Amino acid sequence: MAEPRTAAVMEALASVYDPCCQEKGLSVVDMGLVRKVDLDGDQARVELLLTTGWCPFAANLVGQITERVAALPGMAGSTVEIVWDEPWTTDRLSDKARRTLRFLPHPKEVGE
Repeated sequence: MAEPRTAAVMEALASVYDPCCQEKGLSVVDMGLVRKVDLDGDQARVELLLTTGWCPFAANLVGQITERVAALPGMAGSTVEIVWDEPWTTDRLSDKARRTLRFLPHPKEVGE
């Protein structure tokens, strides 16, 4: 079970949207972009994976994450690190994101 403050940070991050996914209601948490949250006193360190190195919204996401964490009671701020040592894959999608982004029926759902 996550530490309550870590859970609060993740809940706050669930209100951060990549503009590409906002209209679908998929947050950075749903998209699996938040790899890790570590706390050190009143500071959070957030590791962020991007779907591509060419993401034009990376700076915007970092700003939104920083704002959301700083607004939490007992949190003074955060650092956001974009990490590249692990590729983002669709395996990181939440069930909600997987259902929302499915354009074609799953092969098991198609009759023979």
